Amino acid sequence: MDGNGQPTQRVIESRRKAEFITPIPKNRKRKAKKSSEIQQEMVLDEGAGMSRENRNYDLTSRINEIRSAVDSWRNLPKSQWMVSPMSMRLLEYWRTHKFANQRPFFCQIEAVETLIWLTEVAPRFEAGKKIRKHLEDANKDANANLFRIALKLATGAGKTTVMAMIIAWQTLNAVRSPGSKMFTKGFLICAPGLTIRDRLRVLLPNDPESYYFTRELVPVDLLTEMNEARVVITNYHAFKLRERFQVAAGTKRLLKGRTPGGKEISTLETEGQMLRRVMPGLMSLKNILIINDEAHHCYRERPISDDEEKLSGDDKKEANERNEMARLWISGLEAVQRKIGKSHVVDLSATPFFLRGSGYVEGTLFPWTVSDFSLFDAIECGIVKLPRVPVAQNLTAGETLVFRDLWTHIKNAMPKSKRSSGTTLDPTQLPQKLQTAIDALYGQYEKTFERWRRAGMKTPPCFIFVCNNTSTSKLVYDYISGYYRGARFQNGHCELFQNFDADGNALASPRTLLIDSKQLESGEALSTDFRAVAAEEIERYRRELTERTGDPLAGEKITDADLLREVMNTVGKPGTLGGNIRCVVSVSMLTEGWDANNVTHILGVRAFGTQLLCEQVIGRALR
Repeated sequence: MDGNGQPTQRVIESRRKAEFITPIPKNRKRKAKKSSEIQQEMVLDEGAGMSRENRNYDLTSRINEIRSAVDSWRNLPKSQWMVSPMSMRLLEYWRTHKFANQRPFFCQIEAVETLIWLTEVAPRFEAGKKIRKHLEDANKDANANLFRIALKLATGAGKTTVMAMIIAWQTLNAVRSPGSKMFTKGFLICAPGLTIRDRLRVLLPNDPESYYFTRELVPVDLLTEMNEARVVITNYHAFKLRERFQVAAGTKRLLKGRTPGGKEISTLETEGQMLRRVMPGLMSLKNILIINDEAHHCYRERPISDDEEKLSGDDKKEANERNEMARLWISGLEAVQRKIGKSHVVDLSATPFFLRGSGYVEGTLFPWTVSDFSLFDAIECGIVKLPRVPVAQNLTAGETLVFRDLWTHIKNAMPKSKRSSGTTLDPTQLPQKLQTAIDALYGQYEKTFERWRRAGMKTPPCFIFVCNNTSTSKLVYDYISGYYRGARFQNGHCELFQNFDADGNALASPRTLLIDSKQLESGEALSTDFRAVAAEEIERYRRELTERTGDPLAGEKITDADLLREVMNTVGKPGTLGGNIRCVVSVSMLTEGWDANNVTHILGVRAFGTQLLCEQVIGRALR
């Protein structure tokens, strides 16, 4: 691309440099400052709030510096690698082994190489020590007592494989060098939700689908030693202190008067009790490695100063929810640090950026990021699909293309809040421009569906909608799949997505799925008809769950929420609960942890104001 970001149509035989567009905050009125308060030197604040007059976080240069150092080190003779014998063997194996199936991508090996270089090589020479010092300073400013290193890998680049390689490198070194403080056999894997947590079970050495064996990430003669790894996989929600026992309010008041000083009796777990519940197998270790998946949700927010953007309404509520999530997550890691001892953290994310309302400039890269394999890289390397923006039938308003920036043209006509119990909304409330956009993109989906059918594909292509709230998602869902309002029936406007036949009878196997947190919590999503038709798939899932957990009653404990989650997780997989789903209407459930590879069309019915959100949503269709 040229200096203006436009394609030049020239192919350059070199690696794309790590480059980021630094967000520029909006101008705001500020109180006049005294001359003594005026900053004497302007800093290049690529750290957006992390830089100081005497310390400048130039993240692009730092990442490229580390990449260059790792490149040079990679090309050295083995005798000069300055790593342990086990690390040397693994590096050679990953680079040269003839894998029976998919060999690790270059970006996956590069991410692990970067971590190995920072851990084993960098402390041995002055330039490496300076880089380590930079990371320590960045963490002191943002993470208090935690030392975090972030690896940035585009959606679809295989973060789970990278985690497995990291665990193998650490475990096998710890087994061979038990006295070394650089390595550990204990790992706490933290995920943002149940969907991702369940998918990460392949990191367990004894799992039937363990990546160490099925993807040949560990030499056969070392697989037995991998069984010494202690791996705990959890979602951050587990860090919330739970009630140890239930006490009625009246009893609490009575006991309060009988305690010293009249203090209310505490029924919550202590930090130690919480950790023994979450990670019992790791409590005896002095050093563990924490791996955060989708790590951009884990941060300690800063107070928003007077000259920073103030949020209101839904934006403020959404930011508060994100901050509460981040606070719980990082507080859990800090508790691990206090109780276990020295623990390092490796962050993995396609978008390790600070979120809106965090107290940092929205979209600012974590300053402890050390490697970058961008979405551009993934597209150019053929790891993910090539995204296309539809241009046919694009409405115009003056000189503006409506579909290119749809939300700005419809947002004032959309529901402003989440739907509440008992609220009835009419799909005819959808703005005409949104209806036209749906019809236009659905027309392209019909053509794709027919091509797949003629080609004998076992699963249909999948269309997803990403909406701003549950009011919008319900309206879109009803509009495309059909609905009842009292006795009045209206079938869906998109025939291939209809969940009813022409007489208004619900199809036994739904074609369109509505996903939001309210449904997952309420367990109201699965109809009796769907249970009957999918009985074989449900029974298969029950058996798999029993075998996976070793609990003979696990299959009987499945709730409707579990089954709905399984439907969502198996979209695009023949012979499973979600194998015939053609369309998924979501709020935010699908932005992460969803790896269906048959998604062909995405329509966003919300604002897309950040690189983070765009990459997350578009990434659902690039696998």
